[in-house]
Amino acid sequence: MLEARNISKKFSGVTALSNINLTLHAGKVNAIIGENGAGKSTLMKIFSGVYTHYEGEIIYNGKPVHFSGTKAAEDAGIAIIHQELNLVPHLSIAENIFLGKEITNAFGILDKRKMNEIAKQLLSRLNLAIHPDTKIAEIKVGQQQLVEIAKALHSNAAVIIMDEPTSAISDKEVENLFSIIEQLKNEGKTIAYISHKFKELFAIADYYVVLRDGVTVGAGEMQHATQELLIQKMTGRDIFQQKRTNNVDGAELLLAVNNICLRHPEIKTINLLHNISFNLHKGEIVGIYGLMGAGRTELMEAIFGLHPKNASGEIKVEQAEKKIKSPGEAIKAGIALVPEDRKLQGLILNQSINKNISLTILQQLQQWGIMLSNVKEKILSADYINRLGIKTSSGNNAAQNLSGGNQQKIVIAKWLATNPKILLLDEPTRGIDINAKSEIYKLMKALAAEGMGIIMVSSELPEILTVSDRVLVMCEGTLTANLPIEKASEQEILKFAIHKN
Repeated sequence: MLEARNISKKFSGVTALSNINLTLHAGKVNAIIGENGAGKSTLMKIFSGVYTHYEGEIIYNGKPVHFSGTKAAEDAGIAIIHQELNLVPHLSIAENIFLGKEITNAFGILDKRKMNEIAKQLLSRLNLAIHPDTKIAEIKVGQQQLVEIAKALHSNAAVIIMDEPTSAISDKEVENLFSIIEQLKNEGKTIAYISHKFKELFAIADYYVVLRDGVTVGAGEMQHATQELLIQKMTGRDIFQQKRTNNVDGAELLLAVNNICLRHPEIKTINLLHNISFNLHKGEIVGIYGLMGAGRTELMEAIFGLHPKNASGEIKVEQAEKKIKSPGEAIKAGIALVPEDRKLQGLILNQSINKNISLTILQQLQQWGIMLSNVKEKILSADYINRLGIKTSSGNNAAQNLSGGNQQKIVIAKWLATNPKILLLDEPTRGIDINAKSEIYKLMKALAAEGMGIIMVSSELPEILTVSDRVLVMCEGTLTANLPIEKASEQEILKFAIHKN
């Protein structure tokens, strides 16, 4: 259905793709696999008309094509669902589906009734029982994902590209998505599926293509592949993760969280967090697991002072009580938060790496007390680029041009610059490849070895079990378990995540 022949693409002299050859099979799920920075998203953006300048040839339905933009690609039948969903939050579901393709009557007035009618049919096909008038901001991420698919179906796309479609949705929503993908396959749709989750790749994909450093390094039928084979092709080596054996018994108490409660910002009678208490010791990594809506992110934000009017409870750092009513006060207390959404909350994407890393300590980088020292900023940034292995040709490069794994390292560097005692990590490896994950795990363990206390929220149980010394489990805003790592297993953790005890 869709083929790349010798596709090459450069950004500011840096090669992103080098003579890529790749085939997407009709009526099949084609897994596009590779580390962050391997070229997956770049190639998909060429297929979908986002990037129009490149070398090589695209063959679509047996004919050479060169799309002048995204609309040309959509008109030809190619739709892309980005990891960061491209929906307008304050427009309705129907308005988003018909954006740029509005239906009007003979007087040029929007025919909302007809648009709602068609949107309702599309949503019904996707098992989404929500009225088309509902605002995007009022529905969950998993439901927004289905709205993006509805947009693709409305455009009658023959090729649907899905970039990390399950990165922020629950297991139940994943099952529904997979059921819809099977329907699309049966209709002859071609699916290009980008994911770092091997479990779902083996569950849904028919074919695979592996990219490494902008080059195609392997392709074949998924049924003949193994996880070990794919990892080796992705990285050029084997990657092993070893379970933590760190013993923090007797270590100094670093953080004490007592009876943290958080009221709903709009419905004051509802609590999002209920009397949560736990401790963190120096050199300890505590993993927090819970299903969607368990309150994990809200807990991290409450500790960091993001909800001063609605949060209550006691926080002690090194035995001293801290009244944390703002992120500024949290930073002074030695607490740093790497947020869940690095692009929205962690980075200024169009600014340089240097400027992003220096944001948290601008006062320390002043000269004469009145202006920022570019020299100090450059030295600081170069140090963290080197220490964290951020892959870039220059600290002056914009953060938006780096891969997801390298962007995450910039966010971590920005907070490490504050010399925190306590590092809060909310989904630190979401949407990044296995090698970048391995590097972040090593960094976490090195920081813990230096005495830093780390709290990590993750939706991936293998990650929790690999990195943590202890596991806290949450369910519906309540702490349901506090398990030492030797007593933690996927089954045990899920038991407490699903049912309150």
